Amino acid sequence: MTINGWLQISIFFLVILALTKPLGTYLYRVFESPEKPLPRVFGPLERWSFRLCGVDPEAEQTWKEYTLALLLFSLVGLLVTYAILRLQHFLPFNPQALGPVPPDLAFNTAASFTTNTNWQAYGGESTMSYFSQMAALAWHNFISAAAGLGVALALARGITRRAAKGGEAPRTLGNFWADLIRSINYVFLPICVAAALVLVSQGVIQNLKPYETVKLMDPYSARVTKKDASGQEVKDEKGNTVMEAVKVETQTIPLGPVASQEVIKEFGINGGGFFNANSAHPFENPTPITNFLEMILIFALPAALTYTYGRMAGDQKEGWVIFGAMALLFLVGVGVTYWAEARPNAALAGLGVEQSAGNLEGKETRFGIANSSLFATVTTDCSCGAVNAMHDSFTPLGGLVPLVNIQLGEVIFGGVGAGLYGMLVFVILAVFIAGLMVGRTPEYLGKKIESREIKYAMLYVLIFPLIILSFAAWAAVAPYALSSLNNAGPHGLSEILYAFSSAAGNNGSAFAGLNANTPWWNLTLGLAMLAGRFWMMIPVLAMAGAMVGKKTVPPSLGTFPTNGGLFLGLLVGVILIVGALTFFPVLSLGPVLEEFLARQGKFF
Repeated sequence: MTINGWLQISIFFLVILALTKPLGTYLYRVFESPEKPLPRVFGPLERWSFRLCGVDPEAEQTWKEYTLALLLFSLVGLLVTYAILRLQHFLPFNPQALGPVPPDLAFNTAASFTTNTNWQAYGGESTMSYFSQMAALAWHNFISAAAGLGVALALARGITRRAAKGGEAPRTLGNFWADLIRSINYVFLPICVAAALVLVSQGVIQNLKPYETVKLMDPYSARVTKKDASGQEVKDEKGNTVMEAVKVETQTIPLGPVASQEVIKEFGINGGGFFNANSAHPFENPTPITNFLEMILIFALPAALTYTYGRMAGDQKEGWVIFGAMALLFLVGVGVTYWAEARPNAALAGLGVEQSAGNLEGKETRFGIANSSLFATVTTDCSCGAVNAMHDSFTPLGGLVPLVNIQLGEVIFGGVGAGLYGMLVFVILAVFIAGLMVGRTPEYLGKKIESREIKYAMLYVLIFPLIILSFAAWAAVAPYALSSLNNAGPHGLSEILYAFSSAAGNNGSAFAGLNANTPWWNLTLGLAMLAGRFWMMIPVLAMAGAMVGKKTVPPSLGTFPTNGGLFLGLLVGVILIVGALTFFPVLSLGPVLEEFLARQGKFF
């Protein structure tokens, strides 16, 4: 570890801290204030959008109506995306004449982008046409992020809305369609257009050109799979694939509309790369400047939403407590990852490899250890999944932190909306525990927390590990699943566990040693993504519906304060205890065991 590395991490955090208040205030004005920002610019666009879609923004919805609108909209988006991928060979902007995406992969990808996961079991440059990248994937990056933001706003309204003096308690949570349209018009489109131009100025490509084939200055020999005249792989008498030597004299350089997708991939916390190498590819992330900007884009909205929530609650300290809990977990995580990756890789000990700079396997030298560790922590603290280094090549403890970040529910800032509503669920649990400590009915912002809300909270908490551990256990014993592993032993288990954690957590990053592009993996991961998104959104919205109608009571001597450091510590403790009790047994068989074996010089 170096002073320069810590300085870069510190600057990143300070920039996020500086952006939290102004961006949070802007979000509050967009969604909660009658005085919208820049009315002459966005006002006509908003009115036109509402008129075109037939939306009355004043017609608010109950939690059931809000949920139904969300689910139906997401279902239509999934079907449209699946159709585009299956029919891309008939659609325009396909300069490489790519064929249709196979059915299982098309389902997996449609589920992935609908759920804001952006898990990719394919190489974008060799599988997706430009039309598919723009009309299916980049489009979903906008609308899935907007949908998640709407759910967070609905829960925040349910908790913070109060009855007018002498009036009845409110029963509605806003309007899903209005939240969706305002998210796109006021937040995602303007910021993404501006940031895309900045990325283009730094070397991120943006074009519709066919791929370039260039002649190599220094041809080389390579071994490839031998194929017969019909294109089938040739096997020997034992059934093994036959390899042959070929001379490589040219290279195909993929191109495409990258910058426009890159910004919303980060700002919408989606994570799906235009290229297979994601943000490690020089056309997506060419310089340390673009790398820094992309990390800022990932954290900006989740951090700002904590300030927005404080404004909605009428007590800014409530928002800062949530921000503080997120920041504490983030700083501990990045510190452990940086420390683990700055050490020599035990797997390379005794091989004569120079490791004074730390574990550089799977990392871009233009980013180095510090920025690779920071990016890995940022992208898994949020449900983003973009990567600038290969997590599969991290040391056991370095890979443990991104995995744990996801398994904590990705509440450490988290996805667009998902981080805030996930953290608010833990806030409700922490308030309930605090109420048990003092022997009083727990209250939060003047509303009593009763059995109904706790049931919804526990349902939210239990669904997540149920999805991950059930599918991971199945994969760990099924031959058709194990055949996709490149590693045995504890690292192979970590690859399985990371895959289903990433899918259920709607993250999208991976331990890339796993070949997930098989019918079984595509189907199960797709189901895990859908369940991890919508099975967890439903109890959140139900909780919002239960909270919004409650009458507020004035604080008393027995009320546990939720706007100070004591509650911050309790909140962090609840998050860690729930995560530790749930996943520690399986983690001890994966990355923890791998670390102990590595120290003994034993590898699989």
